[in-house]
Amino acid sequence: MSETQSGAEQPLISHLVELRDRILRCVLAVLVIFLGLFYFANEIYAFVSEPLRAFLPEGSTMIATEVASPFLTPFKLTIVLAIFLAIPFILHQIWSFIAPGLYQHEKRIAIPMLFSSVLLFYAGIAFAYYVVFPLVFGFFTSIGPSDVTIMTDINRYLDFVLKLFFAFGIAFEIPIATVLLVWSGASSVSSLAEKRPYVVVGCFVLGMLLTPPDVISQALLALPMWFLFEVGILFARMLPKGEDDEESDEEQVSS
Repeated sequence: MSETQSGAEQPLISHLVELRDRILRCVLAVLVIFLGLFYFANEIYAFVSEPLRAFLPEGSTMIATEVASPFLTPFKLTIVLAIFLAIPFILHQIWSFIAPGLYQHEKRIAIPMLFSSVLLFYAGIAFAYYVVFPLVFGFFTSIGPSDVTIMTDINRYLDFVLKLFFAFGIAFEIPIATVLLVWSGASSVSSLAEKRPYVVVGCFVLGMLLTPPDVISQALLALPMWFLFEVGILFARMLPKGEDDEESDEEQVSS
């Protein structure tokens, strides 16, 4: 009886050990990248804050309202940047852990989707930095009272831009989510197309919830989300209809 229990528990233990090892590798990768970037923490923060500083009136600067902010704020930004840069390695570790349990046809579609998800996440961040930030900060700094001096706290600014980075990075994953819904059978292309009006309304609702309370940033998030939904439907139409299901049935029968 004990031998049977030992034989049944061994695969679970080995999976848990492998999972622990891959998590430690991910943490180590983030730590290594962080240590390499920390020396340039102030320069990195200067780069991230440039979209706002470009619109500050002459004589205005960013300020630190807390004693430790000049150190902790660039420190936090560097940690987040290290995580962002480590995403390909983290996804590779996740893929290496789950790949042995996937069918061959599942691997063929999962690999390009993982690669695309990383590119789309980075594209969302780049879109926020180069397109959204100049428009939003230009709008904010131009409508304020003329007798009010703009002096933004560095920590508050970082929280603001990180929120937008995450919002746009995740929003740009919509094509991946759309393709997954169709590929998994949870929905169909025609069903998603019929729900387009609800999707458009949902994009603007999410834009309202994930961005600051101004029309510009809400529209700059909602409109790309709608466009990316249409892109996801376009790619979902290219998915093979019956080939994968037949391969899956054959592999299950042979196993």
